[in-house]
Amino acid sequence: MTWTAPEITRTPQLLVGDERAMLHSLLTRGREILLWKCQGLTGFQLAARSVEPSTMSLLGLIRHMTEVERGWFRMRAAGEEISYLYSDETNQDGDFDDTVSEQAEADYARLVEEITACDKAIADLPLDHTVTHPRSGMDISLRWIYLHMIEEYARHCGHADLLRERIDGATGYQ
Repeated sequence: MTWTAPEITRTPQLLVGDERAMLHSLLTRGREILLWKCQGLTGFQLAARSVEPSTMSLLGLIRHMTEVERGWFRMRAAGEEISYLYSDETNQDGDFDDTVSEQAEADYARLVEEITACDKAIADLPLDHTVTHPRSGMDISLRWIYLHMIEEYARHCGHADLLRERIDGATGYQ
C-alpha cells in the first residue's frame, strides 16, 4: 500500500493571549498549514519538483523546515550539540536536493518529531533569552527566533500553495 500524508486537523488560532501564547499560536498555524498542504499526497507527489532548475518540492519543504526548526530552536536557542539531518558543509542544499519519494513517510515523521522536540527544548526559556546569530555575530532573542520562524513558515507556505496547485489543482482552503 502506498503511504499518503495524513489528514491534518488545524488548531484554532489564538486571537487574544499573552505574547508567548500568541507567538506559539502563529508558529503552530504555519507548521500546520505546511502539513495541511501535504495531506493526502503520496511520497511521489510530495517529491515532485516545481520547475527546472529549482529543486523545490513539498518534500523538500518538509525536510528544509525540519532543518530550520532544529537549527534555530534546538541548536541555537537551546544550545543542543546536534547536527543537521539533511545538510552539511559539503551539501548545503541536501534538504531540497536529495529528496527520495520512498523516504517521504520518514521525512514527514521527522518534521513532526522535530517540532515536538523543539517545543520541549525552548519551553523553559524566556523570550528575552539571547544567543549569538551564527552569521552576524549579533545577539538575538528567542522572541526574534519565534518571529523569524513565523516569517519562514509564511514564506514557505506560499511556496507550498503553488506546489500543491501544480500537483492536483488544490488551492486555498480546499
